[in-house]
Amino acid sequence: MVRVFFYIVLFAILISVEGIYSQSEKIETKKKELQNLKDEISKLENDLAQKNRKEKKSLEDLENINKQNFLLSKLLTTLRSEENQKQTEIENQTLKISDIEKEIDLLQKNYAKYVKATYKHGSYTDWESIVNSESFNQAVMRLEYLKRFSVSRKKDLEKLETNKKDLITAKKKLEVEKHEKEILTKQKESEETVLKKKLKDQKNVLAEIKKDKKKIQKSVNDKRKAEQKIGNMIGKLVEEAEKKRIAEEKKRKEKELEKNKTVVSKDVKSKDVKSKDKIVTKKEVETEDYNVDLSTSKFSSFTELKGKLNWPITKGKVVRKFGESLNPNLKTVTVNYGIDIKASGDLSVKNVAEGVVSTVEWLPGYGTVLIVSHSGNYRTVYGHLSEVFVKEGDKIKSGGVIGKVGESVEGNLLHFELWNARQYVNPELWLR
Repeated sequence: MVRVFFYIVLFAILISVEGIYSQSEKIETKKKELQNLKDEISKLENDLAQKNRKEKKSLEDLENINKQNFLLSKLLTTLRSEENQKQTEIENQTLKISDIEKEIDLLQKNYAKYVKATYKHGSYTDWESIVNSESFNQAVMRLEYLKRFSVSRKKDLEKLETNKKDLITAKKKLEVEKHEKEILTKQKESEETVLKKKLKDQKNVLAEIKKDKKKIQKSVNDKRKAEQKIGNMIGKLVEEAEKKRIAEEKKRKEKELEKNKTVVSKDVKSKDVKSKDKIVTKKEVETEDYNVDLSTSKFSSFTELKGKLNWPITKGKVVRKFGESLNPNLKTVTVNYGIDIKASGDLSVKNVAEGVVSTVEWLPGYGTVLIVSHSGNYRTVYGHLSEVFVKEGDKIKSGGVIGKVGESVEGNLLHFELWNARQYVNPELWLR
């Protein structure tokens, strides 16, 4: 028995240590990710500072600032997410403290009543209870009551002491969470200030570039080339989704096979059957994890939204249509995989239908691109954003603000695309 107890304790310690290690490992990974973003921003800042000394206002400078804005926006999204998590933890901890305090108050009141009753009427010993009883049954009942009452009072006292210790621990944890949130908030505010400055720098560089027609044309051409890369990104997402679908189908078939084996093998020992059930349960858990993080199957039908989709910006005008278009000056034909909407007034970009954020990426000559996956293998693309308020893996509702329209040599232009698997479709046929 001693040896068994030793192994149980050892196992519990190992699990605890593993949990602590896993948690600290996650924290370290997050720190490294944030540090990598900061290092990349610093490198870009140094490159730009050297060019500015030579008094150059080129498209390369604009690209540098655009990428810095993308990285800063990504950094801010992470910090906002962590700040929200800390706020949730603070609220949960505050609620826990409130519950413990209520329980302590109730235990103290009950014990006060017990002390008061004892003071008024005195306490009975087991012998007194027997002597003063009118019958043997009453004596037995009194002894049992006193025994239970004594045990209950002892438990109350133990619970009171435990709750007091828990309360001290909870209050300390609350202070730690508040302190950590305060640090995150200050860091977030600092990065927001930096982003505002970068956006101002971007405007200044754009003002210089707009004076040079050659630079304007080169900027537009670079943007058109970058648009083609979105198709490659969509293709990769479709390929990954297909691999996951095949993997899920394989798991489903394995699960059915296990069930059939269980039905056929009635003579198998119950221990073996339990083992098989365990394998199936593990697979079910894996499937659930997949659905929670990546699946779009629980979203409402996207196909039914044709002609009913909300516009991604509140007020705007389509300045470049879907499909082929002829450039009258260059006499060249270009293909637009989506539509370009010139925003006026509110620059907020809204999600057109519920989905999951699949990609937040930066493309040279184009800027920040956000891709949202919907049900039925549909995807929407939001291009040329100055800020992004969501991160990859976020489940988002229709109408939720996901970013802001960025400024280019052509003005505040949002590039919007709609894809069904690898086929791009005309978004104007789907929008209201």
